[in-house]
Amino acid sequence: MSQERKSRLFDRSEDEKSPITTLTRDYPAGHIIPLHFLDRDQLVYASRGVMTVRTQSDTWVVPPQRAVWIPADVSHTITMSGSVAMRTLYLKPGLAKRLPHGCCVVNVSTLLKELILYACTSAALKRTVRWQNYLIGIVLYQLEAVQTVPLQLPHLSDSRLVRIAAILTKHPGDGRTLAELCRVGGASKRSIERLFQEEAGMSFGKWRQQLRLMQAMRLLAEGAKVTHAALESGYTAPSAFISMFRKALGITPALISNRT
Repeated sequence: MSQERKSRLFDRSEDEKSPITTLTRDYPAGHIIPLHFLDRDQLVYASRGVMTVRTQSDTWVVPPQRAVWIPADVSHTITMSGSVAMRTLYLKPGLAKRLPHGCCVVNVSTLLKELILYACTSAALKRTVRWQNYLIGIVLYQLEAVQTVPLQLPHLSDSRLVRIAAILTKHPGDGRTLAELCRVGGASKRSIERLFQEEAGMSFGKWRQQLRLMQAMRLLAEGAKVTHAALESGYTAPSAFISMFRKALGITPALISNRT
């Protein structure tokens, strides 16, 4: 076994026969599930709160009405923003054949949400129990139809990009232009733009927008007001922020807010 694999926590399923097992757990704000991997595929859904999932290569922020698909043997951590009500389905590898071989965020329809919540009232779904067998079939049918959501922020390796990313990750609302940031990165604007396309698969502008959106979701889940989240994320007007948010996620910031 490699040293990298040894450094990860292996979470083996205690029920190896059931096609789907479940987990129902609530976590406090700021809780971190440490680096681990499983022997099953998993669909992780939060009926409340926002989750940040990190793998070696990417980061995903998972808001309400979305879930994250994590294939078996993919090492990851999960960080909670706000209190999180997590509901997880663990599937035998290959059971959901049409879902990607890598992590992704997917839309959760009203029906799929109710199916997840209902499935989680049982510790496992078995083929030998008639109603559970029907439920397995419906869940798999719904998973075949899910749409992925571009809420992914690829990790960067080039030292010039890393310097720029470190600044913006610490202060997402930093208003400096790319040309100004390039002086910190130590490369020309043209080179930085090319490197973002090569490493992140998106433009610098798109990468920064994704970063700001993810920061905003975390802030809202932690109880920030919409205006505060907008300003901290680099938007001068809440209206522009709300418009961007609705365009990106199809919901308003108020639906993520965890303020009481």
